[in-house]
Amino acid sequence: MKNSKPTTKIIAGKFKGKILELPSLDVTRSSKARLKESFFNVLQFDICDKVFIESFAGSGSIGLEAISRDAKKAYFVELDKNSYKILIKNCKVTDPNKCQTFLGDTFVQTPAILENLRDSSDELILYIDPPFDYREGMEEIYEKSFEMIKNIKNENIFLIVVEHVSTLEIPEVLGNFQLQRTKKFGKSSLSYFEYIK
Repeated sequence: MKNSKPTTKIIAGKFKGKILELPSLDVTRSSKARLKESFFNVLQFDICDKVFIESFAGSGSIGLEAISRDAKKAYFVELDKNSYKILIKNCKVTDPNKCQTFLGDTFVQTPAILENLRDSSDELILYIDPPFDYREGMEEIYEKSFEMIKNIKNENIFLIVVEHVSTLEIPEVLGNFQLQRTKKFGKSSLSYFEYIK
């Protein structure tokens, strides 16, 4: 039996090909390569100089891909201690100076990060990837995520992206944010929200 740890690679940018470790798949699931590629194809050069916030970060593979493609900085929030250790390791593989990590509850940490960045001249991209709700105690995770988005007061949000189970019904409007589109990748989908000007 092979005892190799699960890994993924950075797809493009200055750290292309760098190997990132993944946490145990019991704890977290890595965003599929096709989904990740599509997300960054949508963003293209819009990622440059933006501040990227990854909630439920796991290994940090989305935020680190953003760093590789010239995001100005990335904030990562992860609750699971083992996943967090791996996240720290992965940040060292890319540019640790551009990474800020938080061990704790997304629903506490993410609003605090957003509040701190509210008066910043930087544009923010928020990526929310809650654990799929088949895990015990996770039934309300999407409702809580939607509630968190509704309460965001930042006007400097460039984009909010929610990765979710494809069967989930996504609200058209969440507070100041309007659903632009949803793209499906089998069991997972990405929904894009923009600030209503």
